[in-house]
Amino acid sequence: MRLFDKRIISHFDHILVFLVLPLIFLSHHLINETNEILAQKQLIYFSISAILFIFVFFLPIRNNLRIIPFFYWIGIILLLAVEFVGVTKLGATRWLPIPFVNATLQPSELIKPIFLLMIGYLVYQNPPPKGGYKLKEFIHISFYILLPFVLIAKEPDLGTALVLLLVGYGTLFVVGVRWKIWATIFIVIALASPLIYTYLIKDYQKKRITDFISDEPSYHVQQSIIAIGSGGLFGKDQEDATQTQLKFLPIATSDFIFAYYVERYGFIGALGLILIYLLLITHLLSMNYSSKDDYLVRAFASGLGLLIFFNMSINILMVLGFAPVVGLPLPIFSYGGSSFITFIVIMAILENLLAFRYKDLYNYERKL
Repeated sequence: MRLFDKRIISHFDHILVFLVLPLIFLSHHLINETNEILAQKQLIYFSISAILFIFVFFLPIRNNLRIIPFFYWIGIILLLAVEFVGVTKLGATRWLPIPFVNATLQPSELIKPIFLLMIGYLVYQNPPPKGGYKLKEFIHISFYILLPFVLIAKEPDLGTALVLLLVGYGTLFVVGVRWKIWATIFIVIALASPLIYTYLIKDYQKKRITDFISDEPSYHVQQSIIAIGSGGLFGKDQEDATQTQLKFLPIATSDFIFAYYVERYGFIGALGLILIYLLLITHLLSMNYSSKDDYLVRAFASGLGLLIFFNMSINILMVLGFAPVVGLPLPIFSYGGSSFITFIVIMAILENLLAFRYKDLYNYERKL
């Protein structure tokens, strides 16, 4: 057996796969109960994701790190193209038409793996000194964080834009930045908040905030809270989950799938699902210690962990009525091809960086 085979298997992160598979199986089970047609489409997304995982896993990423900025700027160009030739749906311009095919592409999803790779590449090229990055390095990396944030927020897709912003700066926080910089940022944001709300937030976004802080939640949230409350401690049988089966709960397979899950499996089931997510996030963030000298893995794994954390937290808080309603799916759980495939591709990149941590492993002709 070839040496590279043994080392690849030994470096492959099996725990990551073990934690993701229950989310996939549970998601398909719930969606199949609600809509068999969507469940069949989801199987297609699973198949595409599996093929892409294998393809991305064997790419020689570490041997071609210098190409990462090129793909980053391709992603930025696609985001800019949305402004000029984008397709508008439900009042938002977030998609690009694919020529000769009756389909669209969402650059804000496509840029997520590129964004994480770019942050990892920048940190890898210039690791933080003892005590963390100083202002010059912080501003340099901030440019690559703020550029996609501004373009995505302008679509408008403030939810996705804010998540990427938090992921970018959260990664820098984990990797290391001097505390004085963070203190200054928090003070500036606190002082500028009234101006941001008055002049930068759109009317429909202000309405979401107003609905959130008002005593009367929106219809979506009301039905979500009823579904969650009716689940009790251990949940209901499928035929008794009336909030979902009678279509009272809107978007039960996507944005509000957590409410349907709790209606079916109750408080205990909700704790179990959240525990899986927390174990997954903790495992990803722990790579800062297990891969202490590999800043590419540290930054990329931290970014993925934070991306899952913020998407999960905002989605669950949203369906509970503790956060404004935004179009953020529950990662790897909500129905949807773009989001699911994006997360699987990001995980394939991470597995690649872990398994092929030594560049010579890409030489498939190397033998014992």
